[in-house]
Parts: sequence; C-alpha cells; structure tokens
Amino acid sequence: MAVYKIFPTQDATIYTGNPSMNTGLDEILEATTNFISNNPPLKTSLPQSSRFLIQFDSNDITYVSSSLIKTQSWGVNLKLFTAKTLGIQTDTKLIVNAISQSWNMGTGKYLDLPEAQNGVSWIWRDYSGSLKWNTASFGAGSTGSFTSSYSHGGGVWWTGSQVSQSFSYYSNLDLNFDVKSIVQQWTGSAWPNYGFIVRQDPSQEFINNENNQITLQYFSRDTHTIYPPCLEFKWNDFIWNTGSSTQTVITNPQVYVSLGDNTGVYYSESIQRFRLNVRPQYPTRAFQTSSIYTNNYYLPTASYYAVKDLDTNEYVIDFDTTYTKISADSDSNYFDIYMNGLEPERYYTILVQTTIEGTTKILDNNYLFKVTNG
Repeated sequence: MAVYKIFPTQDATIYTGNPSMNTGLDEILEATTNFISNNPPLKTSLPQSSRFLIQFDSNDITYVSSSLIKTQSWGVNLKLFTAKTLGIQTDTKLIVNAISQSWNMGTGKYLDLPEAQNGVSWIWRDYSGSLKWNTASFGAGSTGSFTSSYSHGGGVWWTGSQVSQSFSYYSNLDLNFDVKSIVQQWTGSAWPNYGFIVRQDPSQEFINNENNQITLQYFSRDTHTIYPPCLEFKWNDFIWNTGSSTQTVITNPQVYVSLGDNTGVYYSESIQRFRLNVRPQYPTRAFQTSSIYTNNYYLPTASYYAVKDLDTNEYVIDFDTTYTKISADSDSNYFDIYMNGLEPERYYTILVQTTIEGTTKILDNNYLFKVTNG
C-alpha cells in the first residue's frame, strides 16, 4: 500500500459579515454560523455565515494519479484537522464542492486593521473592485448559493460535485471527505482545478435562531502546528511474490519482528522501503550449523502497518485492510513510505498488526525514524 499527501497552494475563508475582507494568510479556516448585532439595545441580530476555499496544485495531482497510482484500487480524501468546534447539533453537516471559477488567495488576516482586501472575499474572486463571484446566469452545470439579505457572492461551484460529512455529539470532528469523483473530473479535464469550497448545509447556514450558532474552525496551510490540510492519496500496491524463497509463513503467535533497512533519518522527498525480519520469539530447538535466529519467516498476508507521531501519539497513517497491507518478495516482507506526507523535523514510530492462528497482535517495538528537510 502507499499513502501520498500533497498540501495546499492557497486557502482562505470568506465572510458574509465582512464581504470584502480577505483572510488568505489566516491560520484558521472556518465554516461557521453566528450572529452580528444590528441594534444592541433591541438585541436584534442577523445570521452570518462563513465558507472556506482550498486549492491544490494540478501538477502534483497529475503526478500522483498518472505516475504513482498503477491500480484500480485507490482513493483520495480531503483532510482537515479541527481547531475549535462549538454548538454541534445532531444533524450538523458540512458540504464540499469543486469551485467553478478562479480565485486569488491574498495576504490578509481576519479583522486586520485596516481591513485587507487584496484577495478573495465573499464578493470578490480577486482584490476588491476586480472580479466578482458570479451571482446570476451561472454557466452550464455551475451554481452558487446566497441570501438576499447580504451582499451577493460566496463562491460558485459545479453542481455534480457535492460530497458531505455529517456530525453528531460524539463524532470525530476532523474532516475526511472522499473526493475521488472530483479529482477524476479534474484529471479527466472535465473541469478545471480551482479547488474546493466547504460550507455548512443550506438548511443551517442562515437560520435566524441565536440558539443555532455552529462554530467549525480548522487549521489552514499557514498553521504553526503539525496539522495542515492535505489531499491524501491511497492506493493498493500489495504484492505477494516470494519466488523461489524457502521461507515459510510463521504460525507461532509468539512472534518477534524487527525493522530492517532503517537508517533512522530520511529526507522529506524520499521514498523508503522498510523490510521486516520475522522469527518466533522462542524458537524451537533444531540441529543446524548456523544460528537459529538467522531463520527468517513471512508474516501472514493479513498483516498491516501504521505510522504514529511520536510526540502526539496520533496516527498519521492508520491501519487499513486495503491500503496498508504488507507485501512480500523472495527476501522478506516489506512496505514503502512516502516521506513527503510526514511533517519534517519530527520523529515517528512504525507499528505492525498481524493475525496469526486467530490471534491479532499489534507490535510496537520502537521502530523509530525522523523526517528532515536536510
């Protein structure tokens, strides 16, 4: 299996309450509904909404889809990591579409003084006074959505591109949209790649109810954390071809696995093949002229790997029965890791999951490595 992540070239949030404000360098992206008071003594408010836009380089997408993926079994997900969430309802839903017009990120931040207007906003696709978002006579297959109570705008998108994710009180609040259908439209040249727009469901966006304020904030490309958004490609590169090897599949659940070919430090652009040395933890006595500990075995085909961030203990590549399956050749079991999908200057640990004779084990023997910028 392989996992390959690419990171955004631009992103920004657009706000109904500040229709010309640009937030291209903000650390936060948000799809939030709240209220701005028009008359504090009367406590009257109007619902406000925000949406965010995010784009990835077309060359990077083409490289992965054309040069790396060589199987029909693949997927791609838009992933964002939650920074702050408030007011979640049992039916809260976020929607993602492919944007159908170009836009420019700009260099503003939320509530800059003076207000930055040199990039995308609720009204404008570029700097204030330049290109407006289309709000009428949409092109074939394209649409937008806004309320007449505010400045018209808010982005436009392809109608056939909608993907959604719903939340409840106990949901994982990180975003993980399956966007394979959108990426295929881009790579097939049906749509130009202008990125994604993420917004709350129309039934939630402009509800005039102060008890229905939903805050959904996520880390942007400009975050100072290890949680930038990404487009994560996954494909099945599992191969089981042991050739003329005399090694056998281990049947003893008391297994010992060590990591071969681990230099411990890797450049962020490298691709590393890790090999596994497998043997029983307590080998059976045998009469032979070499050490019994040099006899290598294969793990069963139901074996998978995962990668954790050593400091946060979070999975950056989780076990997956389709996409993290461990391969084998005539030498040993192996798997490949694309280091570009990991944050540089951090340490990671590899875990191995295997099922032997009905016993499932997760092996965590401090298989450590570091990714560096060089």
